[in-house]
Amino acid sequence: MSSASNNPSSRRTFIRNTALTGAGFFIVPRHVLGRGFIAPSDKLHIAGIGVGGKGAGDLAEFAKSPFVNISALCDVDDRQAAGARKKYEKAPYYRDFREMLEKEKNNIDAVSVSTPDHTHAVATLAAMQLGKHVYTQKPLTHDIYEARVLTEAARKYKVVTQMGNQGGSGDGVRKAKEMVDAGLIGDVTEAHAWTNRPVWPQGVPTPSGKHETPKELDWDLWLGTAKWIDYNPAYLPFDWRGWWAFGTGALGDMACHIMDPIYRILPILYPESAECSVATVWREKWNDTQNTDACPPSSIIHLSYPRTDGKGKIRVSWHDGGLLPPRPEELLPEESFGNWDGGVLMVGTKGKLLLDCYGANPRLLPTKLMQQTSLPKETIKRVPEGHYLQWVNACRAGYGKAETSSPFEYAGPFTESILMGNLAIRSWMIKNPKLKGWEDKYLGRKKLLWDAKNMKVTNFDEANQFVKREYREGWGLGW
Repeated sequence: MSSASNNPSSRRTFIRNTALTGAGFFIVPRHVLGRGFIAPSDKLHIAGIGVGGKGAGDLAEFAKSPFVNISALCDVDDRQAAGARKKYEKAPYYRDFREMLEKEKNNIDAVSVSTPDHTHAVATLAAMQLGKHVYTQKPLTHDIYEARVLTEAARKYKVVTQMGNQGGSGDGVRKAKEMVDAGLIGDVTEAHAWTNRPVWPQGVPTPSGKHETPKELDWDLWLGTAKWIDYNPAYLPFDWRGWWAFGTGALGDMACHIMDPIYRILPILYPESAECSVATVWREKWNDTQNTDACPPSSIIHLSYPRTDGKGKIRVSWHDGGLLPPRPEELLPEESFGNWDGGVLMVGTKGKLLLDCYGANPRLLPTKLMQQTSLPKETIKRVPEGHYLQWVNACRAGYGKAETSSPFEYAGPFTESILMGNLAIRSWMIKNPKLKGWEDKYLGRKKLLWDAKNMKVTNFDEANQFVKREYREGWGLGW
């Protein structure tokens, strides 16, 4: 097959020119080919990196569009990939995304990344550098530095991007923004967000013991950027989220969903400081056995943001592991405080606004105000097609021709902001090996002052080791 027919844009030109100039042939009307026929050259050809679990669900959402073809699959675990391979049986299958991108680069237009967090950035950037549109699951990256890189890469490579925080395309967050912009709660001075996560193990001992690696799994590829450790089934397929080497804990998993209304609506960009408190595990009387390999079982984080409009600061607080902020007095005893997955409370100078997880169901407090107040008219464009197909349609239109709700220019700074919370947690957990007494063992129980421009903690240098981690040899970011 010629290179012209392999390259998507060249392929379209080739087909068009053949139809126009082929010997004795003319443009064939679509009705002759059949009602509803979509030429292969008109389709968006998507490759999936990580096609089990959430990745399989993502591909299924994209495939709801008649203009999408799932053209290549990649997963390091054949067991997880079995369903997608059966469903998209014509798509070639790979274990190494680097090999897939090299061999299929002329046959795909876009890439969906749904791997564990520690592989998000390297897979996403590799696709962008080939000029492929990308949809990457939340959190966008594992580290703050990676988020800054992907933000800059989106501008450089001019591809259509979207982070997988579906609530960002929901009606709820748009309605909430219209309410806040209309001044219904005045200037917001503080915001609270919370989740019931983790629903996977956190704060537990590091797995140990010798285990035989399943033949269906390429453990070396699964580790990817992370340092080498022996295979242990405790990490797969889901519980990797609770380990710093691979995941970003409850905050990384859910804040991109829950905090999106805060970041999308309020005039904030980067926090200037971060502080936290975390739950620890105590055993054998006063022997502190907190495991610094694992994310803590619960945490509270406070971020201070200077307002971009110059009107002071906004304090944003995060609660996970079942912890909650104080229940507002305006909420009746029998009324729900968010929903089971979490919620958001914005406190303004004139009132309060409560939202459920994903920015759903925004309501003024007390809730009777929803019937007593003249709510603003709809001024912000809705996304009736949803988060996934919005990205598909934008890819088909081309860079700069259509909007996405969470392009990396938005999702990158948002992810950086969220990961500042994890920077505080990991700094809190730094131990002083010279001290044996539990009272003075930890070094990082302090407020971190953040220089966003230079991505640096200015008052506790030990914390900066978590801004940009070192990759295992052979897994450079390539930036």
